[in-house]
Amino acid sequence: MSKLGLALGAGGAKGLAHIGVLQVFKENGIKIDLIAGSSMGALIGAAFAAGTDIDLLAKLAATLQRSLFIDISVPRFGLLKGEKALGLIRLLTRSKKFTELELPLAVVATDIERGEPVVFREQGDVAQAVRASISIPGIFNPVRLGDRLLVDGAVTDRLPVAVLKEMGADYVVAVDVKACPAGERIKIQNIYDIIMHSIEILENKACQPSLNAADFLIAPDTTGIGTTDFHKAEECMEAGRIAAREAVSKITADLAGRLVPRNSNQDSITGVR
Repeated sequence: MSKLGLALGAGGAKGLAHIGVLQVFKENGIKIDLIAGSSMGALIGAAFAAGTDIDLLAKLAATLQRSLFIDISVPRFGLLKGEKALGLIRLLTRSKKFTELELPLAVVATDIERGEPVVFREQGDVAQAVRASISIPGIFNPVRLGDRLLVDGAVTDRLPVAVLKEMGADYVVAVDVKACPAGERIKIQNIYDIIMHSIEILENKACQPSLNAADFLIAPDTTGIGTTDFHKAEECMEAGRIAAREAVSKITADLAGRLVPRNSNQDSITGVR
């Protein structure tokens, strides 16, 4: 059977829609073989790969207090220290190493000094990799690992479809929470919104190859939800559930079409893209 890879994209609070998608996959028995994420997608994907119950994660998201991950810093590299965020990530990932996860995971960050993506997959501390991946430039302090200074993975790879292909995924479902209607007006309320939306604008065109490379795209309708609207967690998750329910039958049919008969070779596989 083909290996199913799930790519979870960046999106701040909008990324909580990934939880809804995972809940629907679980309800419908869709087995994920590989998972890759960037920024918020990395956080949700890492928690899932570590074995954190997805329904428990949904309850936590719905009641999450900003004070649990906000720690103001004297601005030099970022407005937030990120120490509280790291503690929360360790809790969600059970302080696991990559080698201890229940399924293969890739976490994407960006080397801000070299201007290139950095993919964590096989070794090291999962929480530290995720902390690097969510380091939105100007908001969270970057993470120094070895000779690399790391920031948000979305700067170079918002939706890591190609990473999953390299890991051996035969069929990739991508979940993009940033696909907003053309001309939609984003309400800007604070410095966080300015920084995050500016990055989002830059990411949109760069993300097009990843969108095209996915075998199936799930795009939850997050219209009216800002990247800092964590108080709209339930709304975000429901958007993910709705989009996933609409996609389940097509994904299931695609995967069934890729089943390999016992006496067939790989060349005989047929299916979508």
